Amino acid sequence: MRTIDLRGHDLSRAELLTLVPRAAVSADIAVERVRPLVADVAARGETALREQARDFDGVQDHALRVPADAIAASLNDCPPEIEAALLELIARLRRGSAAQVPAEQVTRIGDGAEIRQRWQPVSRVGLYAPGGKAAYPSSVIMNAVAAQTAGVPSLALASPAQADHAGLPHPAVLWAAALSGVDEVYAIGGAGAIAAFAHGVPSIGLEPVDVVTGPGNVFVAAAKRVVNGIVGIDSEAGTTEILIIADASADAGIVAADLISQAEHDEAAAAVLVTDSETLAADVRDELEARSARTRHHERVRTALGGPQSAVILVDDLETATRVSNAYAPEHLEIQTRDDEGVLARISDAGAVFLGAFTPVSLGDYLAGSNHVLPTGGTARFASGLGAHTYLRPQQIVHYDRASLEEAQAPLLALAESEGLPAHGEAVSARFAADGAAATTTESEAR
Repeated sequence: MRTIDLRGHDLSRAELLTLVPRAAVSADIAVERVRPLVADVAARGETALREQARDFDGVQDHALRVPADAIAASLNDCPPEIEAALLELIARLRRGSAAQVPAEQVTRIGDGAEIRQRWQPVSRVGLYAPGGKAAYPSSVIMNAVAAQTAGVPSLALASPAQADHAGLPHPAVLWAAALSGVDEVYAIGGAGAIAAFAHGVPSIGLEPVDVVTGPGNVFVAAAKRVVNGIVGIDSEAGTTEILIIADASADAGIVAADLISQAEHDEAAAAVLVTDSETLAADVRDELEARSARTRHHERVRTALGGPQSAVILVDDLETATRVSNAYAPEHLEIQTRDDEGVLARISDAGAVFLGAFTPVSLGDYLAGSNHVLPTGGTARFASGLGAHTYLRPQQIVHYDRASLEEAQAPLLALAESEGLPAHGEAVSARFAADGAAATTTESEAR
């Protein structure tokens, strides 16, 4: 891993934003590559999807919509210990997601005047599960359980067709779909899947969705950016990244193991250590060398650790470390210091934070009860991780009775006049003028 030495420099936030390591292929560049793919699916539907499956996945003549019986039958080959683990993940995630659904609130402005705030789920969502260098049943569950907890009535799942599995998504993806109760599954991957969700594909029964969520590589993230506005998206959850803030008290072996755990995802995965200890930095480098040689995906790990997106960053103190971290806005932030809570108090920008030596990111990937679909590429500065809240929209329901509207009439008329919109005020005064006219007519008839 390369070293970025920031010691002795008092850098502004703008300077830090330019100095933190990033992947060589950004979403901005990827957008131009995927825009034609998205447009092609919008224009030609199934034909475009089949051509993309042939070119990118090496699969032809497969069923784009996975038969429901194939989803259910997939569990016949699921090892019992894996099924038990997935069910445990589902149970824990349901508990964690339930806390993200706010209760309806009623605000009383006065007698007869109230605003109800409710959180309404979207009608239909498209869930994406990657299928590149590994199978991600956990991603299926992270998406599906959050949406179900929010109360979304219609869920569709897409994952790339696998040449080794007769054009179906990876069996583990189907296991997770079956166990989480998702029966609308498509063997579609990459930018094409995102486009299909946004525009629909009538020939295979795929109706457009309201929101697209789920992780993927930089091209999936770019496709989500392209369709944003046609549909909602969760965030641009691209290639994984981990940043660890550690001081001399941290265990170099644990730090190295955690960096490697995320580097094994992809050659473009980002692994960053920020420390004020030169000794720890040197020890972590030694541990990375030894441990990466022993891990199964050692070539992938070495490529990720040696890429421009990964680095050891040396700083003068932990306060500077938090400034670096906030500028980077990591998907996953681990804090391993003598004063974890003190460091956490200075953190504002991160997808999820893992506090202490016994809270590795891999726990969040599987069984913490938190959601592992998180914003990447610095978007955690303004975006949040996936949760039940992703599928909910706050709605205000306003109710005033006659007396409460009459009480608001004078200031409302004044504001309408000040903005040059007299009809706004007339919409209120008309209600009382009509009452007056009715009363006058009745009195005349009585005489």
